Amino acid sequence: MAKRVIIMGAAGRDFHDFNVVFRDDPATEVVAFTATQIPNIEDRRYPPELAGPRYPGGIPIHPESELPALIRGLAADEAVFAYSDVSHETVMHKASLVLAAGAAFRLNGPRATMLRSRVPVVSVCAVRTGSGKSQTTRRVARLLRAAGKRVVAIRHPMPYGDLVKQRVQRFGALADLDRHDCTIEEREEYEPHIAAGGVVYAGVDYAAILAEAEREADVILWDGGNNDLPFYVPDLEIVVADPHRAGHERTYHPGEANLRRAHVIVINKIDTASPEGVQTVRASIQELNPQAMVIDAASPLEVPDGAKIRGKRVLAIEDGPTLTHGEMKYGAGVLAARKFGAAEVLDPRPWAVGSIARTFEKYPGIGPLLPAMGYGDQQVKDLEATIARTPAEMVLIATPIDLRRVLHIAQPAQRVGYELQEIGKPDLSDALARLTGEQVAATS
Repeated sequence: MAKRVIIMGAAGRDFHDFNVVFRDDPATEVVAFTATQIPNIEDRRYPPELAGPRYPGGIPIHPESELPALIRGLAADEAVFAYSDVSHETVMHKASLVLAAGAAFRLNGPRATMLRSRVPVVSVCAVRTGSGKSQTTRRVARLLRAAGKRVVAIRHPMPYGDLVKQRVQRFGALADLDRHDCTIEEREEYEPHIAAGGVVYAGVDYAAILAEAEREADVILWDGGNNDLPFYVPDLEIVVADPHRAGHERTYHPGEANLRRAHVIVINKIDTASPEGVQTVRASIQELNPQAMVIDAASPLEVPDGAKIRGKRVLAIEDGPTLTHGEMKYGAGVLAARKFGAAEVLDPRPWAVGSIARTFEKYPGIGPLLPAMGYGDQQVKDLEATIARTPAEMVLIATPIDLRRVLHIAQPAQRVGYELQEIGKPDLSDALARLTGEQVAATS
């Protein structure tokens, strides 16, 4: 009899693990997915068009809160943990929950889940959500293009809509964002690549995505999500560490695995972190991965007119996942408010409505700043209404895209930008030349 499996996920790694490990394995039967972290992704089905002929009815997706009952009711033999950015303690609490219900607990490893590309792969991952993957990925892409390489970025999955339509998605123009009905989170990750003249792929089936991307790439750039491991075998594995959350590089899953695997570790935000935090990260690297190349970097803040922030009551809008499951207590917006002398950083919770209010209830540690949650039309409307209700004299938009393109902000507003800047040597140019120079050059 086939082993009966439940995959615990968040609409990303879970689908990938199913596709590459379980879909065609006659020794296993996946009887359910569970979903957490992201709103509105449960109570769906992984469709039969993607699940394959062994699953003519597809596979149901349930809330993770139902996991013990599902294990018992479906007679599941095993639960596979397949999402990221959770503490080691949380992972083992989940394991205990599964074991208490009678099933085995499993983590799939890189050898089983990483696909091999015909062209070189540079991966950019992190030890925590919000460490600075996006600006690091943009910097790597610029360097590779300057060397004459055709770079195609493949982004970690965010398939929160129609999974069949999202099987393989290509973004080469801003109009593609509308055509694919992208959420705010998707726009934040795809738009900067497009604006720089690049091409981004994402979706659900990462074997099919890779086959498409290889046709137009000299180099594949894996743009990681959360602190997850790459889906492809990297020729160069870059991992970003965050000294604002010093110590997390060794206490979160699978961020510690990323740190231990990395060829190159970028210690980001050195310009705004404490010396003690930076030293803690250095000590972790020295103990866990002393062979890695270590690059010091900053992500300096850029605002159009800092003088207009001084003395104002400021609402800081930050990247949503960084504040929620990333557990960051402040971001670039708060730092800019402090740097340019804001009178107050407003706490938006008294004015939060709908799904934004529920986000604060679910993540009470967010504090006095507003997560840019936008996983659906109603949540975008709730975000817009929350902003409008606050008595802010200045709104600082510290998200990877200008939110004013997707929602209306009546108050005066400024973007807070940030790009990666390496400090001294070695830098990312050295990393690319030293560790992938021959492979990259061979594709010219």
